[in-house]
Amino acid sequence: MAIHDTIGDFLTLIRNASAVKQTKVSGSFTNLRLGIAKILKEEGYITSYQESELQSGKKDLTLTLKYVDGQSVIKNIQRFSKPGRRLYSGYQEFPKVLGGLGIAIISTSKGIMKDRDARAKKVGGEILCTVY
Repeated sequence: MAIHDTIGDFLTLIRNASAVKQTKVSGSFTNLRLGIAKILKEEGYITSYQESELQSGKKDLTLTLKYVDGQSVIKNIQRFSKPGRRLYSGYQEFPKVLGGLGIAIISTSKGIMKDRDARAKKVGGEILCTVY
């Protein structure tokens, strides 16, 4: 049985594109990926994101990566919870990424949000990834 990790694939696309200094990266559209892209834009890790429809009728999500002095703003983006090992946490136990300088992206019952927002709203959930 094959298990596909669409979030992990999306994060790998971003990681590989920033390693070779590409300005744009695109992948298939899902609401979960859109939620992650919104948070990355909100936090200043990417310049923009855009949804588009392909000729086949499927949607595509394109991110414009951000660089400062030729260096990617995203230093590390890592999958935390995996299909074989889901990691759920209460709002008190969310990890502090780089002592609060980075963010953790959480999937909660109230939607996809940053760890700081989840702590403020006192909701727990699955820790999807960390970014700094």
